[in-house]
Amino acid sequence: MIVSVGSANPVKINAVRQVFSEISDGTEFKHAEVSSGVSSQPFSDEETIRGAVNRAAASRTETGADIGIGLEGGVTETSSGFFLCSWGALSDGGLQPIIAGGARIQLPLEIGAELVKGRELGDVMDEFASRKGISKKEGAVGVFTYGAVSRTEMFVHIARLLAGRYMYEKSRQSL
Repeated sequence: MIVSVGSANPVKINAVRQVFSEISDGTEFKHAEVSSGVSSQPFSDEETIRGAVNRAAASRTETGADIGIGLEGGVTETSSGFFLCSWGALSDGGLQPIIAGGARIQLPLEIGAELVKGRELGDVMDEFASRKGISKKEGAVGVFTYGAVSRTEMFVHIARLLAGRYMYEKSRQSL
């Protein structure tokens, strides 16, 4: 089985590799930096889901993989403030895309205020934490949970949901 991730971000690649390596010994992994087809900072659940679905399909097509995985981080605004949202999609070219979401955490007001100005969360977080490359490391979730939950861990959870649902759907087809 060949599994492709629609990103060059090591956090996303490592999350998918961890999950699918546990499922199948012979899995080959590829990745492709593909367009999400949405804004660089998705700003709703719907837009973030659309980005994940687009990345999954484009990655599978571009690499010739059996399964394409798209993982997308975004922000959603609620009456309680701004929250991180993370979504994933799995495409095998046969089934409808399988979609799963991850945990959420409220962002500090000053972060939300910068996002409303049109800035990307990764850039805001690098400035806020006085570090570089947070989106390719612990992510905003790692910063705001004081390391209790990493961005990789959030995407591993989503990848597990996707893989589990995929295996469920495949088991139903063999009945």
